[in-house]
Amino acid sequence: MLNKKLLAVVIAGALGITACSSSDDNKKDPEVKPVEVNLRILETSDLHANIMDYDYYKTKYDPTIGLARTASLIKRHGADVDNFVLVDNGDLLQGSPMGDYVANNFKQDNTIGGTHPAYKAMNTLGYSVGNIGNHEFNYGLDFLYESISGANFPYINANVLCEADCWEGKGKGDNLFKPYLIEEKTVLDSNGDQQVVKIGYIGFVPPQILLWDKQNLTGKVTVMGIVEAAEKFVPMMKADGADIIVAIPHSGVGSSTNPTDINDENATWALSKVEGIDAITFGHSHSVFPSSTFDGLENADIEKGTINGVAAVMPGRWGDNLGIVDFKLEMQDGSWVVVDSTAKAMPIYDKSADTPELVDADRGIRDAVAIEHQGTKDYVDQPIGVAAADMYSFLTLVQDDPSVQIVSDAQIAKVKANLTDALKDIPVLSASAPFKAGGRHSTTADAESYVQVPAGDLTYKNAADLYLYPNTMVAVKVTGAQVKDWLECSANQFNQIDASSTEPQYLINWDTHRTYNFDVIDGVTYKVDVTQPNKFDGDCTVVNADANRIVDLTFTDGDTVFTGAELDAKEFIIASNNYRAFGGKFAGTGSDYVVMELPDSNREALAQYITDETEANGMVDPSADNNWDFVTIDSATKLDIRFETQDSDVADKFITDYQVRPMTKLTDVTDEFGFAIYNIDLQSN
Repeated sequence: MLNKKLLAVVIAGALGITACSSSDDNKKDPEVKPVEVNLRILETSDLHANIMDYDYYKTKYDPTIGLARTASLIKRHGADVDNFVLVDNGDLLQGSPMGDYVANNFKQDNTIGGTHPAYKAMNTLGYSVGNIGNHEFNYGLDFLYESISGANFPYINANVLCEADCWEGKGKGDNLFKPYLIEEKTVLDSNGDQQVVKIGYIGFVPPQILLWDKQNLTGKVTVMGIVEAAEKFVPMMKADGADIIVAIPHSGVGSSTNPTDINDENATWALSKVEGIDAITFGHSHSVFPSSTFDGLENADIEKGTINGVAAVMPGRWGDNLGIVDFKLEMQDGSWVVVDSTAKAMPIYDKSADTPELVDADRGIRDAVAIEHQGTKDYVDQPIGVAAADMYSFLTLVQDDPSVQIVSDAQIAKVKANLTDALKDIPVLSASAPFKAGGRHSTTADAESYVQVPAGDLTYKNAADLYLYPNTMVAVKVTGAQVKDWLECSANQFNQIDASSTEPQYLINWDTHRTYNFDVIDGVTYKVDVTQPNKFDGDCTVVNADANRIVDLTFTDGDTVFTGAELDAKEFIIASNNYRAFGGKFAGTGSDYVVMELPDSNREALAQYITDETEANGMVDPSADNNWDFVTIDSATKLDIRFETQDSDVADKFITDYQVRPMTKLTDVTDEFGFAIYNIDLQSN
């Protein structure tokens, strides 16, 4: 049947042919306005099992997180337009105590016991499609398969291929998931008439899943590069009739400097150059795009929300933002054409607003997971021991810290207990990093992202707060020279300080170094000279081979002290996790260096260590041993060196009580994300 407007045009044209005289031949027909459709794409990403707006570590509701809050934004911004679809980018099943609770149940009896609570919630919202994130693989393929079977929407992924023993009869070389989907979406045009737009969705995951979840994926799957897979499948999608194509990469922005690296983890910038992609709803790096964080990104329009002219959005993490892409489509020569597109991220909470809570919780989401919510609270309240001191991470980026120390102590104990005869005479060190140390300093919610475990009785939720991820215990064998380079890369966490400047200088490098890559290596002592340039960048790529930030690196064995060349040549075992040990990023990591793989998660090892120490000594002592410090800066210039941390009474007291170097809070001053700013004196001990 002809569209009403098209029929009117045909009739008018016919009348014109019969009624107009020759004197009208030179007159032009009035311009016919093309048929237009406005279409909105809504995106959630990196929910990490934060379905409830609830902090299980603090046992209270939290208005800054949770799909329960994001759902209200979804309904609001969906109701604002005639046509919308909803997609999820991935990293859904792991990352909060609720995710651990479900996975623990599966571990006990190999079944989830019904629909995963993430899908109980999401099934109420009408998702069109979901993408697979890297953390979906953390609990194994069997858990993943059973979990996604509870979704009332399809899953896509274009770059994970079956290697062996795959589900649903898939053979070697087959896509493990449906690589793409074309949804025939009935929409209303600008005249109120129905049209059909064929929306193509294609999803991707970082190839690094083969390293990060080696124990779950080796021999079972292989992975194509993100851009490689896009260049294969996008033309197929066009051939199958897709009017527009929405890429859903679980991948950070990346950059223009190396846009064709086939194994790039963060490939969104490169993906925007693939012909045929009309929008990118991305995730993975927990940032917000478009935002001022990405000012200066080549060919990015922050106001419009585009990269290389392609609408792109990344909505933070844990449900703190909703991604929105708006298309204006026009029918041209029988095909839909994108004539304009914009993107933005909408927050659920704004600390600077008079009313910070921008939305209320959606009652339907809360009701959908009420049983699992209570089960999670019971799960994390299981007692495991007693702590002798507070474990707060407010200072973890500027001095040795109890929240990292206790993890290192637990890792060393676990590895020592499992050393083979061939390794038992090699000293055991530990590499641990802070997982909650101000997030990525890119949203107001990040100012709340700190470990806060007070002295006294400890429960499993405290262990989960101290060790956020379900990594497994892995150890590598390295030399002292590699220990030093490992630490040199870690020291990229700090900006270089100009010892002759009186201007304010910020110590912490938030831009190019993630705090979870700030490894502290326990078992040795060392200092960091922040007046020196970095030897490595945030990816552990050499940028200045002659740089030397790590000084006074020492290992003491009884009365014997190892330094210099003697230390460089000495062998060590470093206790770590599967993510770090197999990553190949830091010196001494990668498969060739791995000498121990344990089935225990680091969190389980930590919980067991707390229990063992409590049973043996009445409590566990997490006090930092202060094995690292900064080099004291010798300068006649009075330096103004600053760092950011949480702005709270608890943080103030902890910093006052435990500061190793003199620190002074800048009164009544916070930065754009609500962090307190402190001066740290690196010119005196």
